[in-house]
Amino acid sequence: MTMKSHLLNKILSRLGLPVLGLSSLLLLSGCLPFQGDDAQPYSPDKDDPDTAALFQIGDDVIVSVTGVPDESTPHEEPIKEDGTISMPHIGKVMAKGKTAGQLQDAIHDLYVPHLYVECAVSVKPGDRVYFVQGEVKLPGRQIYQEGMTVARAITTAGDFSDYANKRNVLLIRHSGKRFKVNCREVMKHPELDPKVYPGDQIVVRRSDL
Repeated sequence: MTMKSHLLNKILSRLGLPVLGLSSLLLLSGCLPFQGDDAQPYSPDKDDPDTAALFQIGDDVIVSVTGVPDESTPHEEPIKEDGTISMPHIGKVMAKGKTAGQLQDAIHDLYVPHLYVECAVSVKPGDRVYFVQGEVKLPGRQIYQEGMTVARAITTAGDFSDYANKRNVLLIRHSGKRFKVNCREVMKHPELDPKVYPGDQIVVRRSDL
């Protein structure tokens, strides 16, 4: 990893944003060409959207513990590189790879009955983001909203630039899977518009024409 990439990840971590892999960092830092030759045409049966609901390293987690004598304000922190968050009195708790409900149950079981007779635990993610890069008018990070798709994400980024290749848009899942999306076809057939999840990247390549 380059020094520039290391600094970018450090900044993202302090801001509570997802810590990115090497290829993502190179892309965002301008060191990697917008290539998608190893990507496959998008097909729902080749996708793995279920993993999008799982917490990832860098995700911001907000935990509230109520009904206890030392009740305090909600605990908020990004998931560390070892996949954990640190909770008062119980220390590290593995968060990576869990849903909000699973993490909630894990924290509850560490508090009850070892420290408290009973308590209520609530877990929710903080702001989660995705990225739109390349030939759009407002490239950069966007706050994730439920129901986001590739076409809607491009719209939130100011729409295509005059030089965009609308037939070859690259969707990079947080899992590393890469898909080509033909946005001209998506306009005719909305059912072909892939969903976007937190941590995903959309790269609009420049047209050769």
